Amino acid sequence: MAVTPVQYAVVVAILGCASFILGVLAEMKKPPAGEVITGKDVVICRYPSDPSVFLGYASFALLSSATIVGYQSLFYPYKGKSVPRAAIFGSSWCTSFFFISVANSIFAAIFLLWPTITEQLHHSRNIHSNLDYECPTAKTGLLGGGAFVSLNASLFWLISLMLTTNVREDYFDDRDQHEIII
Repeated sequence: MAVTPVQYAVVVAILGCASFILGVLAEMKKPPAGEVITGKDVVICRYPSDPSVFLGYASFALLSSATIVGYQSLFYPYKGKSVPRAAIFGSSWCTSFFFISVANSIFAAIFLLWPTITEQLHHSRNIHSNLDYECPTAKTGLLGGGAFVSLNASLFWLISLMLTTNVREDYFDDRDQHEIII
């Protein structure tokens, strides 16, 4: 069974929605702050057990998968027929939406990874010599923002796929008409 653009679109949409859901859950499950335990000349931060780091990385993995599948869907040779990249990027709409999709994917990755890595570092490096240390967590809102940008990126990959499908049809129609004329 051959892969169709609709199947690629469904996969990109599912991965994007799953990335969004996990990113929002990571934001909601993140603790507001750690518990300060003052020791002799040190402050130890104890953070409650929470799944925000795992959910953040899982959201990033799903975003990466959606981006890879979205990119692959644009250049896949459907029905064994490939289209030159020059034909795809010859359309200004395709080109602009392709670069918007890439930019959204990059920003979503940054907004998902930054607070996730920061949160992981807070959990692992929890002994501090500064007695005024307050045991913060990662910036609030970045994971949720990354989740929304992740959903946005997958939607832009879907738009890019639709535009590329139109370019493919135009390319093959023009090529067939050119062969008939000759």
